[in-house]
Amino acid sequence: MGSSRVKQKNPSNQLGLNPNWAQLQQKLKSHGPKPPRPSNNAQAQTQKPILGKRKERPDAESDDSRINPLVPINDDSSVTDVIAMDCEMVGVGQGNKSALGRVSMVNKWGNVIYDEFVRPIERVVDFRTEISGIRPRDLRKAKDFQVVQKTVAEIMKGRILVGHALHNDLKVLLLSHPKKDLRDTSEYQPFLKEGGRRALRYLAAEFLGVQIQNGEHCPIDDARAAMLLYQKNRKVWEKSVKDQIRLKQKQRRRKPKKKAKQGDLLVDHNPSTS
Repeated sequence: MGSSRVKQKNPSNQLGLNPNWAQLQQKLKSHGPKPPRPSNNAQAQTQKPILGKRKERPDAESDDSRINPLVPINDDSSVTDVIAMDCEMVGVGQGNKSALGRVSMVNKWGNVIYDEFVRPIERVVDFRTEISGIRPRDLRKAKDFQVVQKTVAEIMKGRILVGHALHNDLKVLLLSHPKKDLRDTSEYQPFLKEGGRRALRYLAAEFLGVQIQNGEHCPIDDARAAMLLYQKNRKVWEKSVKDQIRLKQKQRRRKPKKKAKQGDLLVDHNPSTS
C-alpha cells in the first residue's frame, strides 16, 4: 500500500500573504512588542535638570554684576555740609616718618571734590607704593604742601568731617578740627569689636559688602567707604553725638564751685568797742 503524504498548508498562505512578509511578522513576534515611544512630556521631564541649570545662570551673572555701593548715584560734585577725607602717606627722613603724599575728599554722595598729590617739604625716601599707591612720577607735578594744606582747611571749615582714624590724616596735614564735628569710623561704638578699633577694610566688608584695600590703597574709595558707613548710621550717630554734648553740659553745671579761701571764711567774733 503506497503511502500518501499530506502537505500541510502554511496559515499565512491561506491568507494570501507574501512568504517574505510572513517571515517578517514571525520575527517581530519573537522579539516581543516594541517599547512605546516617549511622549513630549517625558522628554520635558528628562530635560528639566538641564533647563534648571540654565535658569540659574542669570542669577549667577547678576551676582557678578551687582552694583558697587561705593559708586556715586549722581554726578553732583558740590561741597556739602558733610565731607569725607582720606590721606596716603610717604616716608621721609629715615623713612619711618610720615608725610602727606595724597589727599582725597568726597561729598556726601561720594563724588570727588578734591584730590591732589602732594610734594612734601622733606625729601621722600620711601614712597610706600605697595600701600599708598604713590609712585615717583605722581609727585613730579604735585602741588606744594602749603597750597594743599590751605585748600583742605578751607573746605573743612564749618563742616562735619568723616573718615577713618582721622587723627592720622590731620596730623600729616598739620591741621585740627573741632571734635564735635568729627565722625571717625574707627571710634564709633557700634563698629568697635571687643573694645578695639577695626580696620576700614573689615568694616567695609561686613557692613557694606565691598572689598577695599586689596593691595594698593585708593584714598577715594576709602573716603567713600567711610562716608557710606556714616550715612547708613547717620541718625543714630548724630543722636549719640547730641546726647554726649548734653551730658557734658550737665556735668559742667553740676561741677562744684571752687572753695573760698580760708581767710574769707573767718568771722570776727570780737564785738566792736565803742
